[in-house]
Order: sequence, then structure tokens, then C-alpha cells
Amino acid sequence: MTALARAATAIDSASIGRIATDCLKLEIATYPKPGLVSPVDTGAHDDMDAAMMNRSAETLEPFFARLADAGAAGAGMDRLRAIGIEAEVAMMAATGGVNTHRGAIFGMGLLCAAAGFRAAYRASGTLGEIVAHRWGAEIRRGPVALHSHGSTAARRHAAGGARAEAATGFPSLYDIALPALAEARLLTAEEEARRVHALIALIVGVEDTNLLYRGGTEGLAFAQSRARTFLASGSVAIPDWRARAVAMHEAFTAQRLSPGGCADLLAMALFVEARGA
Repeated sequence: MTALARAATAIDSASIGRIATDCLKLEIATYPKPGLVSPVDTGAHDDMDAAMMNRSAETLEPFFARLADAGAAGAGMDRLRAIGIEAEVAMMAATGGVNTHRGAIFGMGLLCAAAGFRAAYRASGTLGEIVAHRWGAEIRRGPVALHSHGSTAARRHAAGGARAEAATGFPSLYDIALPALAEARLLTAEEEARRVHALIALIVGVEDTNLLYRGGTEGLAFAQSRARTFLASGSVAIPDWRARAVAMHEAFTAQRLSPGGCADLLAMALFVEARGA
């Protein structure tokens, strides 16, 4: 790679990191989101708020840029994992030990690496396809975080979880979230409403291990039923959509249900959309 190409890649990596963090912040800012943290309230969470989550997202920006650089250098999963571990340590330091974005470090981090790879090598295919092709086998073989909520729920309920999602190229992004974002443009001109619609579509279609961990199969079924009813009743296209979404948010919060995996997927979908799939 020439010096000029290396310089161009470095500039692009900084942009990739900034966009990834901006997308995390857009997810945080969105309201109403069932059971999730926003600037309005903390939802089903007692240990974090929007200010903490924004601080966490800002802390991760240089690590997303480093992951893009690593992808541009053709790094394997071991190198990406090492950067991800450093990012998690920094996140925990910034939040006083609260896990605000572990799932996003993994999923968004892989997409950043794929964006770096695609920029450096002019690779074809979506970012999800690049992740599956470049690192899918290593993701499947890699170590499992035995004590994370997601891995605990995945084992307990035989759900695929984030590892399966990443190894297969993030089908939930391409089959659910991105089509929902596009569909929402036909329903509303309001960007926040568009994000709400996509999030609720993800709740319907994804076996969110955060919901499984907090509420078991009954909690997941409750969440998916409420989300399905919201979409079937017109979603964000009807005048009282916000009041109905607030009511759903309050119902999730009362049962301590938080679709954190879907929230990560929403932020990742915004990133993929911004990067041209």
C-alpha cells in the first residue's frame, strides 16, 4: 500500500469511528424506546442513564477507529478481539464498572473493521458479508464470554445470540432493520419516529438475549406480542403513535424488560445505512 493510500485509510478510519459513535448516540437519544435508556428516563435500568451511555459511546470512538485500521490492515479475529477487550476496559473505566456497550463493541466493532477492509481493498459486498467472509469461521471458533448476560441467555434458551448473528453476516440488520428504516420513510418524515419503527420491528423479529435473560421465554413473548400489535396498528404512521409507544415503554419498564440487543442492532443499522450497506 502506498503512503498516499495509507494516509487516505487513516482519514477514513477516523471517520468510521466518528460515525459509529454518532450512531450509538442517535440510538441513545431516541424516545420512546420500550424499556431502554433515553434522555427522558432510564427505562428498566437502575444502573445507567443517558449521560453515562453518551460518555461510554464517546470513549469507544478511538477504538472503533483502531478496529477500522485493523480491518484495513487485513487483521485476523485475534487482533480485533484484543482491541475489543481494550475498548471494554476503557468503557468500564468511563462508567464505573457498568456494562453500557459490550454488545456494541462486538457488533459495531466488527462492522467498523469491515468498513476499514472495504475501504483499503475496495472489496465488494455488504459490510455484513465481509464480516462473515473474513472472520465468520474465527467468530464461531472463538472464546465465549461465559459470564455475559447474552451468552448466559443463549445457553439457557438455545438462542443464537450475537456470535451467530455476526458469523452469518448480521441477517437481522439486512433482513429486518434496514428494510424497516426504508419502510418508515413511507410512514413518516420524522427521523426519530423512523428509528422507533425500526427498533420495534427488530423486537418482533429477533430473539433478543437481553430480553431472554431478564424475562425468559415469557418475557420475550410478551415483548414481541406488544411490538407486533404496535406495528399492526399502524406503527408511527398514525397520530397517536407516540402515546402508544410510551405506553409500551412503560409496560416493558414495569416488567424490567430491556431489548438491549435490538438497541445495539438499531445503532449498527444506522451505521450500515450511513456507510452505504
